[in-house]
Amino acid sequence: MGSGDGDDETVMSPAESLAVIERQKAETSKRLGGDPLPFFLAWGLAWLVGFGAFFLRLGLDGRAYVNISRGACLVTLFVSLALAMAFTALLAWRQGSQVRGASQERGTMYGLSWSVGFVTMTGIAVRAGKDLPEAESYLLWASLSMLVVCLLFMAGGAVFGTRPMFAVGVALAAVNLLGVVLGPGWHALLASVVVGGGFIVIGGVLRLRGVTL
Repeated sequence: MGSGDGDDETVMSPAESLAVIERQKAETSKRLGGDPLPFFLAWGLAWLVGFGAFFLRLGLDGRAYVNISRGACLVTLFVSLALAMAFTALLAWRQGSQVRGASQERGTMYGLSWSVGFVTMTGIAVRAGKDLPEAESYLLWASLSMLVVCLLFMAGGAVFGTRPMFAVGVALAAVNLLGVVLGPGWHALLASVVVGGGFIVIGGVLRLRGVTL
């Protein structure tokens, strides 16, 4: 009878069971690197620096604000994006390496999707943009780059069940389209300030609210 009394004491109410589950989810997310700030900070800095260089070269009226060569702008942009892409792949791999089965496979495939997307985009842009004027060539490269990123953000949100990531992808697509309509200089400005700065702010807000990726 004594053992029966002990068993009764270990039975938890539904509310207590739910609380335990939520704590375990939070601890698991923390172990898997679910902090959103590093992710959004990496992409925010990439956008802010990479597209900011092009904004300074193109200007809003077609006249450069700073004398930066086209080659230097391209190197700055693609090095920034490559670093952010590599960091994203690393986070996905880190998450996948600490889980098993389908989750691990999803993380690995999602990380590889970034490389495949950008390699394919580069091939298309090189072929389609070789005869375009400089400003229009920039717009082609920049809009395709943002398109790849916004689609992968939306896919990542869907695959991992992360609504903030999906919402950011949708917002990024809207900003990209608006920039294409307004022109090269405006596109560079929106990509740098609105997207780059916005990513950094979003990452900070999500961390303060305890939201994980």
